[in-house]
Amino acid sequence: MTTPDDAARADLLHYLQAARDALLWKLGGLPEYDVRRPMTPTGTNLLGLVKHAAGVELGYLGDTFGRPSGEPLPWLADGAETNADMWATAEESRASVVELYRRAWAHADATVRALPLDTPGRVPWWPDGEDEVTLHHAVVRVIADTQRHAGHADILRELMDGTAGTDGTGSGLPSTDPAWWASYRERLERTAREAGRKP
Repeated sequence: MTTPDDAARADLLHYLQAARDALLWKLGGLPEYDVRRPMTPTGTNLLGLVKHAAGVELGYLGDTFGRPSGEPLPWLADGAETNADMWATAEESRASVVELYRRAWAHADATVRALPLDTPGRVPWWPDGEDEVTLHHAVVRVIADTQRHAGHADILRELMDGTAGTDGTGSGLPSTDPAWWASYRERLERTAREAGRKP
């Protein structure tokens, strides 16, 4: 018999996996330069988002609940370069970052399936006295973080080559016709200019 905890766990894992899949899909078909190139003044890049997401999952859904993965994450070690989890070095291949992320999924999912959602954990990098969470809270936090970065990836990829959506099928988009989008964008541009002229 399915319990309310089982149903909640299934919902959490479903939405977490949807965010993961969307984030990884954004790398598809791009050359090595494009998955790494900084697209914003703060350096946001596609492969860096994936690398960051892997570390987030291993931390919040591993270490926080006394379930370390054993994965070496040198960019999170004491003395590591600032922001080193947000970009991949030339020595870190796309395949190695993606495989790390997939291993992080497996480890995180095992934690979510093994423990009750009200299991208490301690976030090692949060301040003492403010570092306690439940597994439910941690999973929601990881979903929010992954969805946020999947949104970043949506924009980066669209700026690169116009690819939009979550999975390549055009689902969730009102049209897949480039002419429709050009007309739509022009209408928004006209509206923005009109509003900008108002006092």
